[in-house]
Amino acid sequence: MEKFAVIDTETNWADQVMSIGTVIADADTFQPIDSKYHILPVECEIGGMYYDTLFLDTPAEPILCTRAEAIAALCSWFRQYNVHSIFAYNACFDRNHLPELGGFAWYDIMRLAAYRQHNPKIPTCADCYSTGRMKRGYGVESMLRLLSGNDTYQETHNALFDALDELEIVRLLGRRIHEYILL
Repeated sequence: MEKFAVIDTETNWADQVMSIGTVIADADTFQPIDSKYHILPVECEIGGMYYDTLFLDTPAEPILCTRAEAIAALCSWFRQYNVHSIFAYNACFDRNHLPELGGFAWYDIMRLAAYRQHNPKIPTCADCYSTGRMKRGYGVESMLRLLSGNDTYQETHNALFDALDELEIVRLLGRRIHEYILL
């Protein structure tokens, strides 16, 4: 059974990672297998736009630790599950904020979700560039609303819940993970 990871980060006012939410999923069913939620207390002290969502009741118990401890734990966990691929929505942002994970293959969920040729749920009336990419309205919240049909969905901006939401986008798109473009 092939597995992959979906990762999301939340940053503080100094643009430092203050939390990392990660889900390992089955590549065939897109169902979550395991999840981790790391909170970096020193970076949290600075505060941030989504500071209030850090300590929501999440499916995985928060692990308070240093950044180095979080990265080491994630690398060990990925080895345990034989994970080589990391997916994220707007993956450049997360990859740039987690350069220690640069040895993994990174894939951007948004690169399929926001393009008409890959996402049949994009309405014909949507304003798109000639490349097929939507000009606006393709963030996680808008995309999950579009794909699920749930117009009341609201993104929590909690790293673990957001990683689960991004996995749901992958599932709803129905594309095989090998169709995603390597960064």
